[in-house]
Order: sequence, then C-alpha cells, then structure tokens
Amino acid sequence: MEKRENKVMPLVSGAIIQLCIGIIYIWSIFQPAVMEYYSWSADNASVTFSIMLATFVLGIVVGGRLNDKKGPRLVVFLGGLMFCAGIFLSSLVPQDMPWLIYLFYGGMAGFGVGAAYTSTISCAQKWFMDKKGFATGVIVCTFGASTVVFTPIVNTLLKNVGVSQTFLTLSIIFLVIILIFGWFVKNPSQKYMDSFALQLPDLSTQKQFTPLEVLRAKPYYLILFGMILLTPAYFIINPLLKSLGELRNLTEAAALAGVMVTGIASAAGRLIAPWLSDRIGRRNVLFLLYIITLVCVLMLTFAQSYLFIVLIAFIAFAFGGSAGVFPAVTADYFGIKNNGVNYGLVMIGFAISGLLFPAIAKIVSVDGIPSAWTFIIPGAACVIGIIVTAALKKDHPEKAKA
Repeated sequence: MEKRENKVMPLVSGAIIQLCIGIIYIWSIFQPAVMEYYSWSADNASVTFSIMLATFVLGIVVGGRLNDKKGPRLVVFLGGLMFCAGIFLSSLVPQDMPWLIYLFYGGMAGFGVGAAYTSTISCAQKWFMDKKGFATGVIVCTFGASTVVFTPIVNTLLKNVGVSQTFLTLSIIFLVIILIFGWFVKNPSQKYMDSFALQLPDLSTQKQFTPLEVLRAKPYYLILFGMILLTPAYFIINPLLKSLGELRNLTEAAALAGVMVTGIASAAGRLIAPWLSDRIGRRNVLFLLYIITLVCVLMLTFAQSYLFIVLIAFIAFAFGGSAGVFPAVTADYFGIKNNGVNYGLVMIGFAISGLLFPAIAKIVSVDGIPSAWTFIIPGAACVIGIIVTAALKKDHPEKAKA
C-alpha cells in the first residue's frame, strides 16, 4: 500500500519556525535595555534594525537560491543556526564593544532569518499549490504573531535577568525548536507535485522563470514598486505611534495597548489577505489593501483617541496583508520552481521602503512631532500604487513555450 504524503506537518513546522525567527523584528523591545547596558545613543542603537533589514533581504535572495537547488531543510537548518548563533554571540558582546551587536544581531541573525523565512514559504507553497495564498498566510502570520507572543516574554526576561542572559536564553530555546521542526520542512515528491497537473492545468503549463528572466520581465518591476508603495504608511506612521498618540489624547497605557493591537492586526492581515486572494484574486486584494491604507491615512489627519488606534491597526493589517499576498503574487507570475530566490528579488522593494521611509519620517517631523507631510507621502504612495497594480495583467500566469 502506497504511503500518503503528509502535507500538514511541513506547514505546521514551518509556521513554528517562523514564530521563532520573527523575534528579530522586536528590536524596539530590546533597544531600550541595550542602550542602557551599553550606554548607547538611540541613533546608534537604531542602526541595528536598518542593518538587520538589509541582511534579511540578502538572506532571502541567497537562501532562496540555495533552497531552489538543495531544498528547504538544509536552508532552514543553516539559516536557523546563523540566527541562533547571532543571538547567542550578541549575549557575549562586552560593554566596551557594542558595535559587535551590528555584526551579530543585525548581520548574522538577520541573514539567517531571511534564509529560513523564504525556505519555509516556498516549501509550504509547493505542498499547497492549489491554495498558495492560504499556505503563505499561515506561514507569515506566525512570523508576524511573534511580536505579540514574545513581547511580554522578552520584557519579563530583560527586567529579571538582563540583556546578555535574555539573548543567551532565547538562542538556546530557539536552536532546539528549529533543529526539531526543521527536520519536517521538506519538499513534496515530484509525483505529488505532478498530481496537481490534472487539477490545475494552467499550473502544469506555466513558465518557470529563472532569476535572470525575472529581472528582464516587466511584471517584476510593477510588483517591486507595488511592494515599495504599499508599505510607507506603516514604516512612517508606526514608529510615531507613541508621540502622535500623545497629541491625539491617548494615555500612555492606551499607546502601549496600541502597540499590541497593531501586532495582532498585522498577524491577522498576513493570514486573511492571502486566504482572500485565493478566492477573489491577488490584484483585487492588493487594490483593497491600498484603499484601506489610503482611507486610514486620510482619517488619521483628524482622528482622536481610540479611533486613532483603530486606524493604525487597519494600516498594520494592510501591511501584514502585503507580506502574505506578495509571495503568492510572485509564484503566480513567475512559477513556483524558483520562487525562493524570485521572491527575494521582490523583497528588495521591502528593504528599500523599510530603509527609505523611516528616514523620510524623521526629516518631515519637527522635533519628533509629525507634520502634514507625514500623511501626504504615504497617501500619495497609495494612489501611485493603485495605478501600478492596475498596470499588472490579471492573475493569469505566462505559459511555457512548447
């Protein structure tokens, strides 16, 4: 009797790994304690996140290439080891050499996260080729949920055992989890994948783009700019949540609650938006995310008190939704075979947005207080993004030449 392949275990294992590596994004929680321990300025400490963002995308590109050649398990192990090693080595950084945090947390851990991130997404999509949006959503949802799950844990550890012991503890726990669940992150057999040819005839004839072919394809640049233009509202407004909230009559407790709410909303967007894109189409969901963001940005110009938190949460929902939809968009347009590295090329747009727009936010703010440009820039980006998305062809993959 032929053994049936289990598609649930790779998905669940990938999601658990994503939950662990997603902690890289709560640098803002580590930062105050790191600043105090190393007598570091806020500007110096914030550079760590910028480095991490750049190496994260580099890890996606390099790890994606290795994933497409050697499979996801090896890349998850290598990426996971780099991530844990980076966190572990951060625990050993002496107080007179804080710049090593750039190398270990920002560089090594960031690169490892990127490699593991793209491999688990690519693997899940291969197991659920008829529901790529759903599979992608489950994976990236747990990555976003890491902020909600680990923020109180990290806060408690930092208060009770300090920076070094917190890094050490987390690195050991995450290493054990990744080594256990990484074993189950593997691609399906070719026979399993071929079985989708009967269910999805368009998929069996779809052209599988190489990275060089992607770079020569017009849709790539439309998707890239779509990624750049959908995320500015989050990158510009979210860092100002506390200062802007105080201007809008939020108490400090409400502002802190707002941080948790945005984390939950982002995780929800990562799950719901790609799931919805399986049903109504990727472009339609992208249009919806742009419209949600645009309306919220416009309303933020006058919103007060708890309405302010609600609007920020919807912006976070759209931001999370973009992280769930774009991997599926990339697979739809360029095929699933090389999607690990191809999605890395699309994520260059994420890095550009993540590095560029926070810098713009500082420029257009006066002593940390937002100006009209704080809302004009992301609003204009949404309008341009809608036009760019409209230029994309409908969700029909290019067929391979006979």
